[in-house]
Amino acid sequence: MTLYDFFSGMVAGGFFIAALFFLRFWRRTRDRLFLSFAGAFFLLGAGQCLLALGGLPVEERSWIYLTRLAAFLLILWAIYSKNRNATSN
Repeated sequence: MTLYDFFSGMVAGGFFIAALFFLRFWRRTRDRLFLSFAGAFFLLGAGQCLLALGGLPVEERSWIYLTRLAAFLLILWAIYSKNRNATSN
């Protein structure tokens, strides 16, 4: 086990903890924005776990990079959807 694996696990754990916080906020408010952010952080954590466990030498050339892209697209969609709904009210 290298130091890279250790820090990769810490980053993945941080992503999962952030996802749990957003789930808690969603349970309290039932706002879709929080649910989308929870899903995005879960995707980021899962991608980081797969990256650490897969032992891929170059991250940018692997298919795991698509999980990060999906997470950021989910965040952008959630923000757009929230702003669109706020202006139509």
